[in-house]
Amino acid sequence: MERENRAATPPCPQGQPLVAIHDLVKTYFVGRPNELEILHGIDLTVWPGEFVAIVGESGSGKSTIMNIIGALDRPTRGSYLLDGVDIERASDRQLSAIRNRKIGFVFQTFNLIGRTSAQKNVELPLLYAGVPARRRAARARELLEMVGMGDRAKHQPNELSGGQKQRVAIARAMACDPPLLLADEPTGALDTQTSRTVMDLFHKLHRERGKTIILITHNPALAEECERILTLQDGRIVSQRKGAGYHGLA
Repeated sequence: MERENRAATPPCPQGQPLVAIHDLVKTYFVGRPNELEILHGIDLTVWPGEFVAIVGESGSGKSTIMNIIGALDRPTRGSYLLDGVDIERASDRQLSAIRNRKIGFVFQTFNLIGRTSAQKNVELPLLYAGVPARRRAARARELLEMVGMGDRAKHQPNELSGGQKQRVAIARAMACDPPLLLADEPTGALDTQTSRTVMDLFHKLHRERGKTIILITHNPALAEECERILTLQDGRIVSQRKGAGYHGLA
């Protein structure tokens, strides 16, 4: 167990970690005869500005750890601090605000709202954050231009290709300028060429906007582009290594 925990923690830069998980355990059906422990004492530190991949086979615990990092679920035991905030002690209302302002989510299934324009989809997190309409619209237009979707602002999801939907989803994830982007299999539903476009966009956000990105993927080639690769197996982080790197941006 000691080896796995050390492997998950890189040498410490200066400052405060963005994600600090210690001895995290996640159990379902607690106290019942069929109690099931999914995560077994995870230690994980992610520093501001890192691009980290989490890889593992189906059933390794990737979805569970993603839900906890994204403040969509709480650990059974252990601690999780996100940007210094203790997630375990946060109220449901505080967690909603954290998800809105601290984390940008990008999912394999896009999760765009149907019968709603790309513009309005991107505005949605800003609406929840109480941003006035004019500022919401301006921010959404800026972000759609950034992801190359400015000319599709009025299109609804059913009028967009998979890659276009994902670019709109990335723009939406950036709406409140969160410090962390959490990408769960963001290229899983896309062809190779479109996947390349989406990954190039993540790298651009990382390099040019300083975003911290956690990429959960089953694709080893995409994981290799990240700065650090963590392998999850049977609910434990069993290895950490540097990625080969990405050289697509000047």
